[in-house]
Amino acid sequence: MSPAEGTQPAIGRVTIGRVVWYQSHGSPNGQHRSEPRPAIITAVHTDQAASEPDLVLPLAVSLCVFTPSGLFFDRCRYDSAGGPGTWRWPPTPP
Repeated sequence: MSPAEGTQPAIGRVTIGRVVWYQSHGSPNGQHRSEPRPAIITAVHTDQAASEPDLVLPLAVSLCVFTPSGLFFDRCRYDSAGGPGTWRWPPTPP
């Protein structure tokens, strides 16, 4: 799967330590909705693992995600639309 033209982040900006948004999955029953969570990039993946063919690299990153109940770690792909389980850049403040 390849991101649509113009939706890829500038690769030079995808570096360890950058703050991004991780879009949570939410719960299947709708009790918890999918919402953005702050995260820090902990690794940028430049090779594609055969076990994860859906990750488009080098847009796949490992994240430390901050939630109200603590931290969790995830590897995910970039999605400017913010699909569940993906990362994106936070909006630019006015």
